[in-house]
Amino acid sequence: MSGLLAGKRLLVTGVITDASIAFSVAKLAQENGAQVVLTGFGRLSLVERIAKRLPEPAPVIEVDVTNAEHLASLADRVREHVDGLDGVVHSIGFAPQSCLGGGFLDAPWEDVATALHVSTFSYKSLAMAALPLMSPGGAVVGLTFDATKAWPVYDWMGVAKAGLESASRYLAMHLGKQGIRSNLVAAGPLRTIAAKSIPGFDQFEDAWAERAPLGWSLTDQEPAARACLALLSDWFPATTGEIVHVDGGYHAIGS
Repeated sequence: MSGLLAGKRLLVTGVITDASIAFSVAKLAQENGAQVVLTGFGRLSLVERIAKRLPEPAPVIEVDVTNAEHLASLADRVREHVDGLDGVVHSIGFAPQSCLGGGFLDAPWEDVATALHVSTFSYKSLAMAALPLMSPGGAVVGLTFDATKAWPVYDWMGVAKAGLESASRYLAMHLGKQGIRSNLVAAGPLRTIAAKSIPGFDQFEDAWAERAPLGWSLTDQEPAARACLALLSDWFPATTGEIVHVDGGYHAIGS
């Protein structure tokens, strides 16, 4: 095999449709020599159909990142398809509707707790579940949306992403002694299923189209996916705890 990820074995979460960033990660990873195992939850048959659209159909295992039994058995179930892992892609996020669209002051703790569990704590949970399969040189890569600012309508998901960014730094610190890296890709707004669930998402679209120095496509997941592949590869052996912005340069421009 040849390619940036030749011989790598990856676990990729978050593939829901072929418009998912995770789908682009899985597709490009296969095209660059990697073996890919996907996870899904709830709509497993949908993920299995989408998996058949990859260059090579990928196996799908069920993983609910809030389910302790799913996490405890993850390593054994992954071993049914590959003998280890070189990388894990965390592309998971969810918040109840009360937590989005301007509901920051009214969202109840029960809903906020769900958002933090699924979108933040799961980064550590997934990494630890996969850890028995990983060796020095491995990498965990997650997806975020710049949490250094408060964004209109993003509300508690913004808080969850801020927690995710902090969790990645702590994971980098604690897993560094085992030679495993943790990094995030901060993508600009993309028209994914997750984005469509956010009331008022068009506010992001308009801002990026007007102000990103390099311009920004709302329907092109490949730039973010390429950044994920680079961080999963051997080309960043001494980079961990980092956030790579793939947003057309929007984050660098003052308001």
